[in-house]
Amino acid sequence: MISYEEAYRSVLGAAGDFGSEQVSLNAAHGLILAEDIRADRDFPPFDRATKDGIAIAHEAYENGVRSFEIEGIAAAGSPRQILQGRKNCIEVMTGAMLPENTDTVVMYEHINIDKGTAFLERAVSSGQNIHKKGSDEPKNALVLKKGTKIEAAEIGVLASVGKAQVLVKKLPKITVVSTGNELVNVDEKPLPHQIRKSNGYSLDAVLRVEGIKCNLLHINDFEEEIKKELAAALRENNVLLLSGGVSKGKYDYLPKILQELGVDKEFHRVAQRPGKPFWFGAKADGRATVFAFPGNPASTFASYHVYFLPWLRRSLGLPLTEHSVVLGEAFENATGLTRFIRAEAHLKGGRLKATLVMGNGSGDLTSLALSNGFVRFNPETNYNEGDLVPFYPTKRILQ
Repeated sequence: MISYEEAYRSVLGAAGDFGSEQVSLNAAHGLILAEDIRADRDFPPFDRATKDGIAIAHEAYENGVRSFEIEGIAAAGSPRQILQGRKNCIEVMTGAMLPENTDTVVMYEHINIDKGTAFLERAVSSGQNIHKKGSDEPKNALVLKKGTKIEAAEIGVLASVGKAQVLVKKLPKITVVSTGNELVNVDEKPLPHQIRKSNGYSLDAVLRVEGIKCNLLHINDFEEEIKKELAAALRENNVLLLSGGVSKGKYDYLPKILQELGVDKEFHRVAQRPGKPFWFGAKADGRATVFAFPGNPASTFASYHVYFLPWLRRSLGLPLTEHSVVLGEAFENATGLTRFIRAEAHLKGGRLKATLVMGNGSGDLTSLALSNGFVRFNPETNYNEGDLVPFYPTKRILQ
């Protein structure tokens, strides 16, 4: 049995790379850029008006002109106009190209128009109300770095530089596997000795948050059936997330079967609660990684957030995120195990404060719904109210 710290380092050290692929812009949200994005032209690509009003040559204003005959109107999206008379003006709309021979825009609120002539009512500064060509980004400037997660703002940037197709990092192909004769489908009425499948649905839901659509597979506790199904799953997936079958029971076949299928064990059993029987390994050719979590709901849920999510972020080249909360109560971990305790964290006075949700053991599924994360406690350590401790969020934290 190894420590939590050793297990965590081992998992991160096994992070992989799933390659890259071209996707359409409307399918890129939530994915990770696999290329640098550069401006294909100056941004903005021309001097543009930032207010509705008139465009003038400031030189005329400096020479005492205060009324300007209107020559025409420049709308956004229309070709650039040319001011013919240096003492005249052209009406411009927001976003329009600044007419040639003009260098200043005066907003409508600061002029009075009468019979085709605009009269100034305020002082005018040279170059006002103009968004200069290339002032945001010059042509070929780096606008998005490789490794950036594509959110709504990035979608807008990609569209503005004409990236209809985007090179992104592939997400892993994942199958979630549950084992056990005691499990029945959600729509079935279980017998007294049975329970409905839940871990697979929980893992499917949290993977969807990461943009990953997984396959769900259930295998009964028959050794040959498990071996056959896992052999196929290992060929077809980058990752297997298994729930159950790794403890010391007589029907916990997974460690033996995984070894027979050529999956090299990195470790089995971690000095932690919940999740002590956690098994982790990978195929020697690096094509598939296996996270075999204990079957109890809290064990599976905690192990996913503590180990799998950091592994996924490292594999995709994303920075690891660390969260801390202030303890709302004292806690004594008198065991030699790292403890992951369910907690409800909330913002209070600008700080994230956690109230522990002790639950009724690792099989207590309902207490997971009452919490929004796990607090980590070191072995044989006493904690006081107000201490800062590591926190693994499982839901969005609300005020």
